[in-house]
Amino acid sequence: MPDDNDKKDRSTADALYQAASLGFLFPVAIGIGFFLGRWLDRTLHTWPWLTIILTACGIAAGFVNLFRAGRGTGE
Repeated sequence: MPDDNDKKDRSTADALYQAASLGFLFPVAIGIGFFLGRWLDRTLHTWPWLTIILTACGIAAGFVNLFRAGRGTGE
């Protein structure tokens, strides 16, 4: 049966994992939105509208991940 120290270590490791993944996912979501928008703008000749719109969507996705992590729901 695990003792309290194992549970505390697991809790600390889970918190560190969540913080690290959030620190990684926030800029990745913004980057994906930006580069996808830029590519679509070049393909469809709509500069700068799709870049702006998809970057804003990436920022919104980053904040959604931030709020989910704050609430404790990973899904």
